[in-house]
Amino acid sequence: MSRDDMRVQVLVVGGGPAGSSAAWHCAQAGLDVCVADRARFPRAKPCAEYVSPEGSRILHAMGALEALEARAAQLSGMVVHAPSGDRIHGEFVARHGFRGFRDRGLGVRREILDTVLLDRARHAGVRVHEQAKVESLLTGTDGRVHGAVLRTPDGAYTVRADLVIGADGLRSVVSRRLDLARAARVPRRVALVTHYRDVEGVGALGEMHVTRNGYVGLARVSDGLVNVALVVPKSKAGGMRGGTEAFLERWLHAHPQLGPRFANATRVTPVRATGPFASRAKRPWHPGAMLTGDAADFFDPFTGEGIYAALRGGELLAEFAQAAVGAPSLERHVKALRAYEGERKTVFGGKWRVEQLIGLAVGWAPLLNHAARVLSRDRDLADLLIGVTGDFVPASVVLRPRTLLRLLGA
Repeated sequence: MSRDDMRVQVLVVGGGPAGSSAAWHCAQAGLDVCVADRARFPRAKPCAEYVSPEGSRILHAMGALEALEARAAQLSGMVVHAPSGDRIHGEFVARHGFRGFRDRGLGVRREILDTVLLDRARHAGVRVHEQAKVESLLTGTDGRVHGAVLRTPDGAYTVRADLVIGADGLRSVVSRRLDLARAARVPRRVALVTHYRDVEGVGALGEMHVTRNGYVGLARVSDGLVNVALVVPKSKAGGMRGGTEAFLERWLHAHPQLGPRFANATRVTPVRATGPFASRAKRPWHPGAMLTGDAADFFDPFTGEGIYAALRGGELLAEFAQAAVGAPSLERHVKALRAYEGERKTVFGGKWRVEQLIGLAVGWAPLLNHAARVLSRDRDLADLLIGVTGDFVPASVVLRPRTLLRLLGA
């Protein structure tokens, strides 16, 4: 069969962690899979580049963990600096009794992570088409998706598929073409991400510095670099017209707890912008299509959930993709997709609520200051909360009434 008329069971749009995980797990389920991404790999992405301790479980299953650990920084926990100066210090290994697949998180550059994961998908039999952009989706008279037309530097070709998986990020083409995209009103934030060398005092803890006009994350990643991710309200984005590099430098040096630490640091990669965030699809499916990763939902980058949610989402969708592809009728096909939606709510629902609570605190300084005062005196509770963000402590533990009362200092 010529490339001009390909036929597969599953077409995955997007070759990042969500797409590679979805493709690999679908291939393991016995499906014929193709991945299409508009980029050529390796490629950089604006991202906090953090993989939680439990994310390593999925990397291990995919056969990628050993290669990634060899090129990643090890992170033992997080410290959050509130506007008041109080600190929330939590570590992954703690007295609460929960343990992740690994005791540490990973800081790994996306050029490395995405390339390794895409190679694992290839190894599983997935066909990968780079520099292939979705020009249009193929739909039948009943509205069901039947594939896509892809545009490459060499021209356009058609890929017919029983199922199209949109794993193409915040501004998902698949989600928008199917009218599934929906942006939340709050919080509307944008991010600037880059890498520095020789930032003073960065250790094994990831850092979050929250101010009244945004927050910045610092964490060691591959090759001895520090990932610097500044997140500000969209309303402040007008100040970037003079250049993102200048905006970032001004912001860092305007804060006395940060400016001196960058005095002898050197920025070594371009400043890349992304956002606005706070998007969630109306639903993560359409007849003939599924959404996963940031294409399905992304609230805010503060907790660093993006990569784990991408890996886990790809893992959980495989059985439902298999059922949808093999369904003998449209009714059974839709039933499988609805079951996928329900499973996502079961798996991620608690974390969504925790993320929203954290997002509320980050956006309202008095609340975060109060929480930081409480947690600075209650290290066990701080470790528990950091364990939730590390994806190995169940969110339900933090959402218990008595735990919420402890967070309120009651």
